[in-house]
Amino acid sequence: MLKAKDIMTTQCITLTPDTEISAAAKILLENKINGAPVVENDEVVGVLCQADLVAQQKKVTLPSFFTLLDGVFPLSSHEELEREMTKISALKVAEAMTPAPIFITPDTSIEDLATMMANEKLYTLPVLDDGKLVGVVGKEDVLKTLLQG
Repeated sequence: MLKAKDIMTTQCITLTPDTEISAAAKILLENKINGAPVVENDEVVGVLCQADLVAQQKKVTLPSFFTLLDGVFPLSSHEELEREMTKISALKVAEAMTPAPIFITPDTSIEDLATMMANEKLYTLPVLDDGKLVGVVGKEDVLKTLLQG
């Protein structure tokens, strides 16, 4: 059974929280990758994906409200609107990245990581071994296994 260590990319392209959004977009595009781990002090603190950058171009979704007995109640939280506004106006990777990303280990099975990617819509998974970044598995790495069969 294939594991993350069998398909991961070990030459990781990483970003820092202080990387400017325009520079991060250029790095992702030039290297033809969907996303990159965000590293600070040798620790993975987030992941920045193309989807995070595309989010900057979208319209702001204003919260919906409903009225009950003369009271007005929001259907979405204030925190969600604030998080969306921060992403849209991000100038640095720290403001647009997905913080506290889901990690996998070198021994994570391909079935488990494919399930994570499909169910959680995560297409860039950092591979950590004893807390250290040792690789990245992207959706292309999983797709390549279909060609090997």
